[in-house]
Amino acid sequence: MEMKEQPNPALPAVPMQLLFPLSIEESKSRILLSPKRRMECPSSSFMESLSVGSGEEEDPDVVSDCESGISGSPARREGEDKGCGAVAVENGLIRVHEDDRIHEIVSQKLVAGLGEVGNHTTIEAIHRNGFHSLTKKAKLQAFEIFAKAAEKESDGNANVRYAWFGASKEEINTIVSQGFLPYMINNGSYGHGIYLSPDHFPLGSVKCAVGDENGVQHLLLCRVILGKMEVVASGSGQWHPSSQEFASGVDDLVSPSKYIVWSSNMNTHILPQYVISFRVCSSGMQRNAAAFPLRKPTSPWISFPALISALAKYLPPQTMKLISKHHKDHRERKISRHEMIQNMRKLAGDDLLAAIIKAHRTKSQSGRS
Repeated sequence: MEMKEQPNPALPAVPMQLLFPLSIEESKSRILLSPKRRMECPSSSFMESLSVGSGEEEDPDVVSDCESGISGSPARREGEDKGCGAVAVENGLIRVHEDDRIHEIVSQKLVAGLGEVGNHTTIEAIHRNGFHSLTKKAKLQAFEIFAKAAEKESDGNANVRYAWFGASKEEINTIVSQGFLPYMINNGSYGHGIYLSPDHFPLGSVKCAVGDENGVQHLLLCRVILGKMEVVASGSGQWHPSSQEFASGVDDLVSPSKYIVWSSNMNTHILPQYVISFRVCSSGMQRNAAAFPLRKPTSPWISFPALISALAKYLPPQTMKLISKHHKDHRERKISRHEMIQNMRKLAGDDLLAAIIKAHRTKSQSGRS
């Protein structure tokens, strides 16, 4: 089914006094919403008050060449892997309750921006970044400093907006706790940088949100200092502003669907404020499969049971006992998926893992031919 974008006013630049989250009491005094959960697209004033495919989901029992780190991707941060709520515990996020005005505002913004897919979308949980740790407080203060600097450089308009970013649960954990890492830089058709979707067009980021072991996907809703934007043409190899006049990139100044934040600014000009966990029912994905594909491993992969069986041919029993224990702990949700993979890499070594996974791929391809 062809996607039709529903009207959804873009969020205007936000004044400095609205850069950071309001308290619940402040937000309640500024907005009045109907208790109805599914409403028309929220207006810009609502967001200002915030201040803030085919059933082939990623298999939790599958490890890929890329994910195992064999292909050279930097290791991801270890974190809880027990559902959308537990992600927050490790990173000091605070659950936003369903009867909170903030929950309704963010939910409406996401659902309305997804068009037809929004009719099949359920919000599982929303968490906000509390900025309680010293590191997070420092990031918050740094963001404020850079926003004020951008305001001075741009004649009083720092052009701070909301934007979405989609990734896997592990990557969301990493970004919230550590920030964006070099391997997260998109080397796509609009230059080398972090790609975010405008608040009125979340679909671009939803396509990048990898479903977790429960079929739940995760998005970040961030505040972004964009400053003066320049158009980045499709196919560009650009990786920094073309001149000191510009601070960020955009695919279209009039009707943007993609913001490009250059790598030098990715941890100073992007402030993750909310984690939205959501689920799209299978019928919705099937009806909109072309416009809403789920990411799945594209590098060579193998199921964990098959990998363990193959490793047993090369490793001593004591090592295999430890590997099996790590796999069992993950299945029982005692350790994260990433932690299990890292333990396997330490015990088996990347060379052996690479050989087994690639041999499995070759065998699978010959079996289909």
